[in-house]
Amino acid sequence: MKKLLSKDKWKYALYTVNHPADGFYEIRHRDRGSVPVAIILVIIFSICFSINRMSASFIVNDIEPRSVDSLKELISVLLFYILICVGNWSVTCLMDGKGRLKDIAIAVGYSTVPAMVCIAIGTIISQFVALDEGAFYYMVIGIGVAYTCFMLLVGVMTVHSFTLGKTIITILLTFVAIFLIIFIVLLFFDLINQVYSFLHSIYQELIYRT
Repeated sequence: MKKLLSKDKWKYALYTVNHPADGFYEIRHRDRGSVPVAIILVIIFSICFSINRMSASFIVNDIEPRSVDSLKELISVLLFYILICVGNWSVTCLMDGKGRLKDIAIAVGYSTVPAMVCIAIGTIISQFVALDEGAFYYMVIGIGVAYTCFMLLVGVMTVHSFTLGKTIITILLTFVAIFLIIFIVLLFFDLINQVYSFLHSIYQELIYRT
């Protein structure tokens, strides 16, 4: 675990942000990345997101801070992260993708860094902007989100050795796969609930009859 969370692994995550194509290539072909680092980055992203929702100035934020549940948001972000990774892996397996689930998890995790940093910066900026200067806040957040999307695109394209067109199609199909996974999971829990209700009703009937 120490090796997976070493200083070099953290430095390489920052290197990947500055050099996405080279960084993701090294992750796929030379195992330079780290899944634990990627997961921690996703957790930090969730924390920055929650802090932004709670602490950003009222000029750019109309959310009631007391309504924000950081733990629920963290769980939601982690679940969405898992869904993206599993969804992309399931789609690319059918499309002859070269990337492993590990590579996808690292690529998605590392891609959150720009959004995370810009959300943190935006939260600080929001404390100092006037009513007519809110555009600066949205510009910073927009740059972070746009660069995160760019990194995600390059990451998927590089780890799977896809063309740009095939990568875009893959990302769209990934979201379709996510909806299918959610539907199947909900269907499964509904089935379990119905079976439980059926067995519980039989149990109650037997108790009443005896």
